[in-house]
Amino acid sequence: MHILIAPNAFKHSLSANQIAEAIQEGLKRSGATCTSECFPIADGGDGTGQLIVEKCGGIWHKYDVHDPLGRLIKAPLGIIDQGKTAVIEMADASGIRLVRSDEMLPLMASSFGTGELIRFALDRNVSRIIIGLGGSATVDGGIGILSALGIKFRDADGAELAALPINISRFHQIDLSGFDSRIFNCQITVLCDVDNLLLGEQGSAVVFGPQKGASPSDIKLLDLALTKLRDLAFQSTGIDMNEILHGGAAGGIAASLFTFLHARLVNGAEHFLELTDFEKRLKNADLLITGEGCLDEQTLQGKGPFAVAKLAKESNITVIGIAGSVPLNENPNLNRYFDIVMPIGNEPTDLQTAMNFTTSNLIRTASVIGKFLSLPKTI
Repeated sequence: MHILIAPNAFKHSLSANQIAEAIQEGLKRSGATCTSECFPIADGGDGTGQLIVEKCGGIWHKYDVHDPLGRLIKAPLGIIDQGKTAVIEMADASGIRLVRSDEMLPLMASSFGTGELIRFALDRNVSRIIIGLGGSATVDGGIGILSALGIKFRDADGAELAALPINISRFHQIDLSGFDSRIFNCQITVLCDVDNLLLGEQGSAVVFGPQKGASPSDIKLLDLALTKLRDLAFQSTGIDMNEILHGGAAGGIAASLFTFLHARLVNGAEHFLELTDFEKRLKNADLLITGEGCLDEQTLQGKGPFAVAKLAKESNITVIGIAGSVPLNENPNLNRYFDIVMPIGNEPTDLQTAMNFTTSNLIRTASVIGKFLSLPKTI
């Protein structure tokens, strides 16, 4: 038996690489007579760019950019496809991991640093830019990125305002005269791991604002600000930013990239698997093991484990899904794609303790799987 190990990262715990290696170690310890291959996956979330560059044999270049609060940092820009394609991980320049918990200020946080990385990519004369949006610290509707690319935001008197969410209510005009036109000679592909729209109860401010430190009052201000941005963008481009599927990703950045940069917004998991030739590896597999931190109904909304499970079932390959958290009751929708869904926890515990023992729990769970696979068929 050949087992393909293709997990997503366990958010706030281990990377996809670390998860895959722990599962493989557990299979080895079980003594099962099988071969295995690690193929860690991503769906546009934090870590996607790293895996793309790694799997495509690319290289990294570091540049000075500004973090979400305007501090100078070093951030990587990946180059693949013999220099033709740049890979940008938004979390590297504008990520929530770059700010402390007491520094989470969504009304002041900017995506400007990600725009700087795009500009550096254009300086390298690439013809394509791939952007992973996961792990952002911002709910700025992409105005930071647009500002880095030369777009100015002016008040009623024509004065330029800083491209910060707190200022959007005072925006009166979007000035495109200084926009870096090189962007239109470059195909922008944005990997999204959610399909939320920009505004409303399922919009970027309401759903993702709290994760980035937004209080209830902040959320109201941010949703109103993004509504104002939508109205101004419609006047400038004729595009309604609130009608764009995936537009709410990364605090509304996806909507701006589509509207102003003519970016293509795609399902991050599907594009990742296509880019990295996943199906070629799947052809040799008898069993697929995948997983993520929480494997539930949301997994079926385009997450990485769903994407690989769907391809495996199309080829009649058995799928085992493992996770830190799984539904308490049987879920018919999950059962269509996952033959077995297993939690890795060994005993009742709090979340932080469970996360501290993710590696050992994965090894133990994978060892149990391996021992089951080794049982005589007569049992």
